[in-house]
Amino acid sequence: MGRRYGEDVLAGDWRRRRTTPEVDADPDLVVEDADSGFCGAVVGFDSGAVVLEDRHGRRRNFPLLPAAFLLDGRPVTLRRPKAPAIPAARRRTASGSIAVDGVRAQVAKASRIWVEGIHDAALVERIWGDDLRIEGVVVEPLDGIDALDAEVRDFVPGPARRLGVLVDHLVPGSKESRIVARVDSPYVLVTGHPYVDVWQAVKPSALGIAAWPVVPPGQPWKEGVCAALGVADPATMWRHVLSRVDSFADVETPLINAMERLIDFVTEPADPADHEG
Repeated sequence: MGRRYGEDVLAGDWRRRRTTPEVDADPDLVVEDADSGFCGAVVGFDSGAVVLEDRHGRRRNFPLLPAAFLLDGRPVTLRRPKAPAIPAARRRTASGSIAVDGVRAQVAKASRIWVEGIHDAALVERIWGDDLRIEGVVVEPLDGIDALDAEVRDFVPGPARRLGVLVDHLVPGSKESRIVARVDSPYVLVTGHPYVDVWQAVKPSALGIAAWPVVPPGQPWKEGVCAALGVADPATMWRHVLSRVDSFADVETPLINAMERLIDFVTEPADPADHEG
């Protein structure tokens, strides 16, 4: 009876399994689908499947399953080749500057960049965030600039404590230009753009519209834009605007120029002469 069922099925080296080699599905590799017998060269991939083309030009898709193909008559598992690494020298940040790999963000410096509100801060972070972290510069949103001169005095700018300020609608004769004129310090740079709101600094083409709506004087600009575009509220509109910005190419040149000037200013090394005496 002890031999009725043959040898012990757990005896011996039962853990050994035949392994199927994995092969990169490189372009023009000729394989055969083990189930259907379709034979063709690799011409691409589609939704996780490999695309084979036979000698008659017919194409079929096959899932990349284990041991699903024959190469020279032997079972293989095809795998999608890894994409070649992009040289670090060619990688760029959203601002268009060359990315620096292997460098950690610096501890925040005393110098700062101020913007008018949280929307401005979010847009600046989207485009220049990588650059600012490498430089150790923090962007802080204000609640408007009506008290800018007092806030600058409280900041106490100096040679190693520079301040850059980005202002909306900074055009001659505007309320903003009069406020900015009261700021007087060699360690403070105020720049801006001509747009009523930082939303308007995003190119209309990035949003799929021909132009930003013209809002009649006396009407709140953001609410007027939402009404003209059929958007429920400014919060919804802002989420849409920010989601369509991927890089500097999606915003207008005056904003780019203003931010680049501010970054250069607050990261400029202190002049040793400023510390003499």
